[in-house]
This record gives sequence, structure tokens and C-alpha cells, in this order.
Amino acid sequence: MTNPQWNAVDTYFTETIAPADEALTAALAGSAAAGLPEIAVAPNQGKLLHLLARIQGARSILEIGTLGGYSTIWLARALPTDGRLISLEYDPAHAEVARTNIARAGLDKIVEVRTGAALDSLPQLEAEGAGPFDLFFIDADKVNNPRYVEWALKLSRPGSVIVVDNVVRGGRITAPDPDDPAITGTRELFELVAAEPRLDATAVQTVGAKGYDGLLLARVIG
Repeated sequence: MTNPQWNAVDTYFTETIAPADEALTAALAGSAAAGLPEIAVAPNQGKLLHLLARIQGARSILEIGTLGGYSTIWLARALPTDGRLISLEYDPAHAEVARTNIARAGLDKIVEVRTGAALDSLPQLEAEGAGPFDLFFIDADKVNNPRYVEWALKLSRPGSVIVVDNVVRGGRITAPDPDDPAITGTRELFELVAAEPRLDATAVQTVGAKGYDGLLLARVIG
């Protein structure tokens, strides 16, 4: 199967069961106009996040890596009116674009975007007693994925769900590469999850408009 076929299937899925609306389209357009990299989740993947949050019955979500807020909108729409989503974004310019997109979607009352390095923000959340969160979506710098999952565990409860994006890396995950910190961090992530008795996990490969990649799903069991 070729990339054009992957793209065509994604388009078909999106048009039939995950159609765009004004706020989602505007979020992508606003992000592109601001020069953000075009690395947001695909629409059908955004719908998957939305459904996972709804299946989980999530009332509180922590997202690590906001970008332009596209995935944030999908996740926040799964929350009840008194729900809460905190998203951590390193780049202040990205965070401002995200806040605009989130406000346009009418979700700024339940979504808070915090700016700064996530490994600085996460201890602050712990100090504030912000957890436990029902669902975590981790889609930030890959070298720190193991640390992000460790923090997710600290801010979780039994039954919390952790989703980590971009764990296949075009298949490069199978080849250790000391010169690629994203591969090193992702492999360390898998080793950590495999050895962690409090996590029950799996990973799936995906193909589509975003190429060949995948995600890790874990449930906190203790």
C-alpha cells in the first residue's frame, strides 16, 4: 500500500465519520497562518482521542504538547461542562495561537494552556494538587516521554488512561540510534512501561495522512 492510498483512506474516514466543522477548520488554518509546523493529529485520530475520553468518562484531562490546540479541542469537547483540561506548551507563540483557537471553539472556560517547559510545569501541578487526571495525552518532545509518563503516574489514579503519540517513528523504533534522541527516548519509554507494574499497556501502528507511526495506550492499574 502506498502513501496516496493511506491519504485517500484517511480522507474517506474523515469525510464519513469524523467531518470537520468551523472551529476545527479554523484551528488548522490559524495554526498554518501563524507558521506552526503541520504536525497536529489527523482528524480521524482527533476523533479517536475524543472517543477515548468519552469512553473513559473523563472529567479531567492533562495534555502535554498543545501546538495550535487542534487535539485540545477534540479532547475538551468530550468533557462535561464542569470538566477541566490543562494543556502544557513550551513555545509561547504556539500557546497564544492555541488559546485563540480554543476560545473560538468556545472552550476557553474549561481549557487552560500553560506555557513553559513541561518538566517545570508538572511539579507545579503536583504542588497545586491539580490531579488526579482521568486521561493524559502526551504529544511533545519525544526525548522526555519517559519523564512525562513518570509524571502522569504521579498525577493519576487507578483507572487513569495514558496515551502517547508518535511511538513508531516511521519504523525506526526497532533500530537503536544513539544519534537520534527521539528514538532513544521512545525506546526508553517502552522499557519503562514494560517494567512498571502499575501500568497495563499496548501499542498500535498507524498509517495515513500523517505517514507511518503509532501510539501507546496504557491504563493505570494500581
